[in-house]
Amino acid sequence: MAIKVNVSDKDGKTYKVEVEDTILEGKELFDVIKGEDLSADLTGYEMVITGASDKSGFIANKTVEGMGTKRVLLTYGTGMHKKPKGEKKEGTKPNGLRLRKTMRGKVLSKDIRQVNTKVTKEGAKKLADIYAKPAEGEEAPKEE
Repeated sequence: MAIKVNVSDKDGKTYKVEVEDTILEGKELFDVIKGEDLSADLTGYEMVITGASDKSGFIANKTVEGMGTKRVLLTYGTGMHKKPKGEKKEGTKPNGLRLRKTMRGKVLSKDIRQVNTKVTKEGAKKLADIYAKPAEGEEAPKEE
């Protein structure tokens, strides 16, 4: 099954690439990957894996070891932004509020369906040129 890889550049634009799941299997969050591993168009690029989510929508967390899902006790912050009952102000950090949520480990497995990456080193061609949509009236180049 294919993995959808979101490649974001420094301009804030995000481009989508689909790759086979065996390419990224065994990699961890915040590992550096080469663009050639994802697509031949991305030669010269280096990217950092910043996040991932699996087929059920559970996100990968850098503090959870392993590949599978685990129930993690979270305090206010990453993965938990809940307001306690009776609290009216937004943005206040509640004292003592904890929540147990299911999260996936930081190692990518075959269950991962989406991976978010950030470009750290650019290649010869710009991402906007590589993934440019054809203008109206023009046909997209056909692959043979």
